[in-house]
Amino acid sequence: MSTKERLLSLFEENKGLYISGEEIAEKLSVSRTSVWKAVNRLRRDGYKIDAIQNKGYSLSINTDILSVQGIKKYLNSTCNNMKLNVLSKVKSTNTFLREKASNEEEYVVVANAQTEGRGRFGREFYSPSDTGIYMSLLLRPKGVDSNQAIKITTMAAVAACEAIEKVSDENPEIKWVNDVYIKGKKVCGILTEASLSIENGTLDYIILGIGINVYQPIDGFPKELENIAGSIFSKRQKDGKNRLCAEFLNFFMNYYKEIKKTDYTKKYREKSLVIGKEISILSLNEKKKAFAMDIDEDCYLIVRYEDGTIERLFSGEISIRLSKN
Repeated sequence: MSTKERLLSLFEENKGLYISGEEIAEKLSVSRTSVWKAVNRLRRDGYKIDAIQNKGYSLSINTDILSVQGIKKYLNSTCNNMKLNVLSKVKSTNTFLREKASNEEEYVVVANAQTEGRGRFGREFYSPSDTGIYMSLLLRPKGVDSNQAIKITTMAAVAACEAIEKVSDENPEIKWVNDVYIKGKKVCGILTEASLSIENGTLDYIILGIGINVYQPIDGFPKELENIAGSIFSKRQKDGKNRLCAEFLNFFMNYYKEIKKTDYTKKYREKSLVIGKEISILSLNEKKKAFAMDIDEDCYLIVRYEDGTIERLFSGEISIRLSKN
């Protein structure tokens, strides 16, 4: 770990407090000159670090920059074995992890921006710099087959809702199967990709990608998204992105560690914004109207078509008229 990274860890653990250059040098076992250089490198990265003679340096409590050090201080013990990496920019966090899959176990990558972010069905996922969290998890669930992969997606949706509730005053809801909405606008999308073991038919690994709109982009969302996309916060929060990222990992990993035992489906159903609503089920060739009757214990959507036929859906895309109150 570099001097800059170790200094950031020290600042994150003592955010808002002043630490003398001499004390920092002693704690990090480096020279005062090295401390000064590391402080300046952090400042160039965007960190607001105050310096007062005879008091030392202090990282501003208003700092909101994604970092390994900033996320780790909020993580609980369920995340102890994860390898965590934070990047300023990447093409796609899912693509990044696919390239790591052959050599890694539990790996999490978080990016401040994506240049080729992807959503479901190959759609672009708008991923501007500094306003969102773009994260992917490499997971190796034991004895889970492809039909159970929906559990990973739905666990993530519940965890996203719980994390948002913990760090904000908002009441998020889930649009089956993988989108999280606040006041009728999408603030979070989830993309799960899997590799199947040919030998036993179980999953070799899963890459869970999640994009969260924490703040509104400076210039607003693109025209095609302005009536669809929203954000969690209307103004900057103290360490909002690190806290939200960590709380998502805490909630998700708590479910994932007990994937064959945990009962999260009740929360998923409670958060559903489609149960009891008229919806449209979309496919490549048609759009069928249906009534969303329920979500079962496997998080499959149970629908009734206009002709009275009932179907149990485990994947697909739906549309629903949403209120933006």
